[in-house]
Amino acid sequence: MTNTAEPLVSIIVPVYNAADYLHYCVDSILGQSYRNLEIILIDDGSTDGSAELCDKYASADQRVKVIHQANGGIGKAQNAGLDAASGEYIAFSDNDDILDRRNIELLLHALVSTGADMSKARWRQFGVSQLDEVAADAQKGAATPDKTTVFSHPLHAYQTVFCKSLRLLGTALSRATETKYFNEANWCRLYRRELWGGIRFPEGVYAQDTAISCMLYARMGKVADIDVNLYNWLQRPDSVTHNMRSASFYHDHVAASLKNMDICREDDVLPARSYYTLVSNNKYEQQAAKLESAEDGTGNTNGINTSSAPATENKISQTLDTAQSDNEQTKKVLQQLSTFQRLECAMLRIIRLAEKFVYDREIKNMK
Repeated sequence: MTNTAEPLVSIIVPVYNAADYLHYCVDSILGQSYRNLEIILIDDGSTDGSAELCDKYASADQRVKVIHQANGGIGKAQNAGLDAASGEYIAFSDNDDILDRRNIELLLHALVSTGADMSKARWRQFGVSQLDEVAADAQKGAATPDKTTVFSHPLHAYQTVFCKSLRLLGTALSRATETKYFNEANWCRLYRRELWGGIRFPEGVYAQDTAISCMLYARMGKVADIDVNLYNWLQRPDSVTHNMRSASFYHDHVAASLKNMDICREDDVLPARSYYTLVSNNKYEQQAAKLESAEDGTGNTNGINTSSAPATENKISQTLDTAQSDNEQTKKVLQQLSTFQRLECAMLRIIRLAEKFVYDREIKNMK
């Protein structure tokens, strides 16, 4: 039985073709130590049996609500969840990740006890071969953290505290730098519902979380951090993040970064993270656009297939025009930074690129 005196927490889970993993995720949510939950599963046009599995969960537990919709991407699914949520607090989970049993309990306590706008905790990555092991460990429940750290100006923290090596150095110097780190992902957080008023994810694009990150963090006065692992992030080699390399993928990241650069300029915040994302993805977009223009749409570079030449040529032209426009906008935005700002951002980008090389080799290849 749930205690209705406790605030309701809505957990939003976009679901798409995750039948092999979904039960790990939903079981970890149903098994939360905090019971007053509204679990919203958004079936985004799944074709592998995930939709039926969602319905089975709804039939077995009244806390589960299912929304079935035509495939529209994760942004549309997350928006459907936000529109349907009735809880005072909002949380998100990917459909193949595993929550620690005390995830909501500890995040809610940190949020309420400090009066913060958002609470967050640590997470860890794991491979498919570790699913059962991680699920069993998550059921045990994390230990209560020794303290809760509260910091202000989360937009500044998001933009400037993102290099792992510098976070480790700062923590070694007793500056608690790690507590200020968080990325644009929405999981392993708990939000006050009012933060999402008027904010929705862009639909039909990649980087939907990056696109609203600065807008969301600029609204926050303070964030509460607890030093305990409460979320387990599955690394699947077939995921979009690990495999997508199209010009349109990079364009969406460029567009999101340009928007965030504008917000940082308005708030007088050094846009170091957005600089890293913008410059890197603009470079990759230019390369991808040139590669795609050399292909005929079938992966061949031997000329245009005459049966689809007009459509293919038009698509290639649009891709090249978009890439050129993004490149021009990127140069314009970077020129608005001072020499010192560009230097600082460039140095942080170099450090982050070195870290990413190690990350891609060790984390993204988890089995």
